[in-house]
Amino acid sequence: EVQLVESGGGLVQPGGSLKLSCTTSGFVFSDVFMTWVRQAPGKGLEWVSTAGPAPFGTYYADSVKGRFTASRDNAKKTLDLQLNSLKTEDTAMYYCAKGSYNVLTVGSVTLNSPGTQVTVSS
Repeated sequence: EVQLVESGGGLVQPGGSLKLSCTTSGFVFSDVFMTWVRQAPGKGLEWVSTAGPAPFGTYYADSVKGRFTASRDNAKKTLDLQLNSLKTEDTAMYYCAKGSYNVLTVGSVTLNSPGTQVTVSS
């Protein structure tokens, strides 16, 4: 059974940083693409980042490029997302998902995890 659990969210001031983690089990983590998506209150899912297994790279939405960094630890089967220079518009519930998605296919993501809330506010 695929299990994904996000952690690390919280309340942070604009310009601050957070590190999110996604702990996984039930599949061969090192073989699959992993994706971060987010959902702001009253809005649809937004694709944030996809990290591929080697030799594939990591891809980011324009809205977070240069501020967010995704990384994966195949030994620990975890996917992290470092959030820097946070803005109020980054406020959302953040979810990880198994698979490769992008800005065009994010609507097909099926959420199977609790998510972690990030609130950026002064």
